[in-house]
Amino acid sequence: MRHRSMSLAVLTLLIALSHVACAHEPIVVASGGNSQAPKQPQMAMGANEDVHLVFGVGDGVQYARSSNSGETFGKPIQAFRVSNLSLGMRRGPRIATTKDAIVVTAIGGRIGKGRDGDVLSWRSTDDGMTWQGPVRVNDAADSAREGLHAMASGENGSVWCVWLDLRDNKAEIYAARSMDSGASWEPNIRVYHSPDGNVCECCHPSVIVANNGLHVMFRNSLAGNRDMYVTSSVDDGKSFTPAKKLGHGTWHLDACPMDGGMLTVNGSGQINTVWRREGNIYMAMNTDSPEVLLGRGRQPWIASAKDGPCIVWADDKDNVLMFQRSGSHSARKLAAGGRDPVIVTSVDERGCIIACWESRKGSETDIVVQRLDEIK
Repeated sequence: MRHRSMSLAVLTLLIALSHVACAHEPIVVASGGNSQAPKQPQMAMGANEDVHLVFGVGDGVQYARSSNSGETFGKPIQAFRVSNLSLGMRRGPRIATTKDAIVVTAIGGRIGKGRDGDVLSWRSTDDGMTWQGPVRVNDAADSAREGLHAMASGENGSVWCVWLDLRDNKAEIYAARSMDSGASWEPNIRVYHSPDGNVCECCHPSVIVANNGLHVMFRNSLAGNRDMYVTSSVDDGKSFTPAKKLGHGTWHLDACPMDGGMLTVNGSGQINTVWRREGNIYMAMNTDSPEVLLGRGRQPWIASAKDGPCIVWADDKDNVLMFQRSGSHSARKLAAGGRDPVIVTSVDERGCIIACWESRKGSETDIVVQRLDEIK
């Protein structure tokens, strides 16, 4: 009888632990097929852990909001339209928040298909009910026609946008800052010019604004090698450090992998990075440390939680989405059929962790969101 009681107790504990691990089920925020398929979701964590979500549907940018830390989302609304909106392979809208506004950027042009394109910004000061814009970010017309960019906000109220710029018919990294929540943008800054002429032509850049400065990550193209680099500025973009290669390995490739990685800054000021090399995902805890192999895959994303970095990526071979958080020695399967995932976190005592991704099922595409903070 004693052994039976112990077995029942163990079974009860296992059921309880299983319930905790699955406490937050995936939420389908939007669905559609063909020309109405939702694509390329991006999120930002705002005040009080409000979660702001944008994605593209055709030439429209849709916005949805969660006021309960990602437990539920309101019905998406079309925030605005962009002529020939750039979508796919990490193209698409970007979102950031300040204390005064929600800022969304997207790239579009009159002709499209890479022949023209500008970074355009919109802002909302009423929790996404109405939107003002567009305001052009790049000060050389059509120089953002590659369609790849990133955006982030800082605690000082600044919003930074970086993009692949072609104003000199070479792929370079450019940036611009807004100090009024996207209502206007300062003159453009050239962040990096490759001595070989071009940075990698089809990989998105990434940007993070932290207390120790502005940090930009991009895939370079040097002597046939397509490796990831980071450059930083501590003087509001007046100057940037020499670009530093990430990791000890290299990727010699006569093509563009269309995969740009992501970076974050932890509580100690270290720049944590994640990226793809060949068919594998690597991370590094700072720009000087050796890379750590996480597994095979593509399109990784990273964010800092209270106990360390959290990473998501897609494993196309097994057609699954992977998730790994600090302290875990291996990744776990998060979902089947996921692609282009992103992740956002809070660093307060609640430690909210939320992932979002595209999920394709036959001709239908879903935008899926899931809380992950209870998954170990």
